[in-house]
Amino acid sequence: MNLHAVTAGSGADLVLVHGWGMNNSVWSRILPSLTQSYRVTLIELPGHGGSSYESDRGGLDAWVNACLEIAPERANWMGWSLGGQIALRAALVAPDRFARLMLVCSSPRFIRAYDWPHAMLENTLHQFAGALKRDPQQTLARFLSLQVQGDELAREALRLLRHEVAQHPAPDPLALEHGLELLLTVDLREQLNCLKCPSFWLLGGKDALVPGSVEQDLINLHIPEAGFRCLKGCAHAPFISHPAQSLELVNRFFGTTNE
Repeated sequence: MNLHAVTAGSGADLVLVHGWGMNNSVWSRILPSLTQSYRVTLIELPGHGGSSYESDRGGLDAWVNACLEIAPERANWMGWSLGGQIALRAALVAPDRFARLMLVCSSPRFIRAYDWPHAMLENTLHQFAGALKRDPQQTLARFLSLQVQGDELAREALRLLRHEVAQHPAPDPLALEHGLELLLTVDLREQLNCLKCPSFWLLGGKDALVPGSVEQDLINLHIPEAGFRCLKGCAHAPFISHPAQSLELVNRFFGTTNE
């Protein structure tokens, strides 16, 4: 897979990885500020935006390795939603490549389980998978709405999200299908005690996809050098609905120099 990436700014290397069904334009509200302090590399996931997709490389580590191949040799990383899970796995398999890792509305496991109560119902994603085969465009539109559901600034956030996503080509339908499969099946909880870099988990108190209440479950996993923050009035896209607060947390966590 040949992934599309864009680099802008100067300073410490910072890699941004977007979520399922999205593209690099979702970072546009915070990118101008980020590039003042960091050399930012924006990576588009396989089959998303300008990235190609190979149908026989739909597994988690294939996506992870494709991102690592195009990323700087050592950098800070920030991943959103599925992009956070990809970044987390990358930090586990290539620890020397990571200085710090920020997970935005992401989780080591997206699906609810008896020992993981604060997560999506499995049936919700199965419904998305079924709808995706019938009408990919309508399914993505529904997913955009779900990402801002409950946000105190939902209407404006949805308008911005729709506008930004429309700036790039539509995702490859097979990549969307395989991405949903990752959301359904990946569980990195047992690997988290092997995480070698400091991590920071930014959550949204109104998030319908990764509930902010998962914070305590994450704390209970005893992740080494992990910090947490839940923005109470925020849903699934804080860098769009609450850019100033998000930037403050990014700069506080990463600073302006690589370690």
